[in-house]
Amino acid sequence: MSVMQIFSRIRCRTVLGKRHHPSGCEQVVVGSHLKFSDYVTRTREIFHDVYSKIAIDTLEQAVNGNAPFELKPSAALSSGSSKAYHRGILLTHGLSDSPYLMRHLAAFFQEKGFRVMAVCLPGHGTQPGDLLDVSWQEWAKVVAYGVDCLAEEVEDIYLGGFSSGGTLSIYQSLRDKRVNGLFLFSPAIRITPWAALAKFHKLFSWLIPNGEWLSIKPDRDIFKYESFPINAAAQIYALTREVKKLLLKQKMDIPVFVACSEDDITVDTSATLDFVARANHHNNKVVLYTTNVENALVANTDIAQIKRELFSARKLEMVNSVFLEQRILSSSHTSIALPESDAHYGASGSYINCSHYYPNNLEKYSACNDDNKVCYQGELTSKNLKFGVLRRLTYNPNYPELLYSMKQFIDRLP
Repeated sequence: MSVMQIFSRIRCRTVLGKRHHPSGCEQVVVGSHLKFSDYVTRTREIFHDVYSKIAIDTLEQAVNGNAPFELKPSAALSSGSSKAYHRGILLTHGLSDSPYLMRHLAAFFQEKGFRVMAVCLPGHGTQPGDLLDVSWQEWAKVVAYGVDCLAEEVEDIYLGGFSSGGTLSIYQSLRDKRVNGLFLFSPAIRITPWAALAKFHKLFSWLIPNGEWLSIKPDRDIFKYESFPINAAAQIYALTREVKKLLLKQKMDIPVFVACSEDDITVDTSATLDFVARANHHNNKVVLYTTNVENALVANTDIAQIKRELFSARKLEMVNSVFLEQRILSSSHTSIALPESDAHYGASGSYINCSHYYPNNLEKYSACNDDNKVCYQGELTSKNLKFGVLRRLTYNPNYPELLYSMKQFIDRLP
């Protein structure tokens, strides 16, 4: 696509709404003086104020889902010798997501004796316009703050992150020797090179208001932005570049658990597999969702060779992601960390991911959102889109098995 075609598409986009401008809400200033419980309370108050102004119908539900949170395990399972808890984990959501995406994982870690804290990254939880001017350094600062809070209560610190939350977790671990291990779900270790161009958007966005946006959607999801500003792409690209630089200087020598989809169109899964292969801890584990379990190791490619090496070292578990009886064609970037039973994103949940059809195909967008229509689900690959109206899969039908694999990994931790 030529530059002129890109600008033409930008000009033709939907008119901006209030949600595409900054909300004007204040940001909680994190630091050593602020207890995590106070950070949670203050953020909830801010979100409540923002949602009240826009008269959202599901105000309390939105506050509960978007706000940071904390969970404490049973004392019998988790007491430490020098601090209140033996293990703790800081959970970080992905770009344009919210802490709601980490709720089920948090409950699992709590059950396994972890003290749990989950942050809400700056620019998230309110409205898409709040991502227009945020920087990845602000996100990293909140993650570092969460680790400091966790360190006051636990002996062994672990980080867990989804997508860009995984990238931030890697970044923190490379700069903080207190981190004992990582749990990564669809981590954004490498994204498409076009995102590098996003940093130049401010050169033309003052001429074209819509030019600050990669996509403008209805934003029907109360726990995730559907509209996506170019600045967000620029920031995650800059973060991945910084992580790459750090990984060239030092090895990842702590245990890493990864769950990812081979069909992921948001991040480069081959980079994730390469990252784990280069890490040198003997307990590393990858759960790879694939539509081609039988032939995944036989191809004559570099990535197939990496898979063979991981599989031979018992670090790779390949899981079938096709459930034709449920009309599921593959796993997706958005489905890894949520169970089928989730009230919002699950099989019978209140939200259906159809935003990929908006605004270019409103007929399919309407059909996709029709509760009475039976549609295929999966990642938005060209192959899957040929099956007709496709909903992007938002839950993991293999979620119980994922928890079992995580349990086995945890059982091998010191």
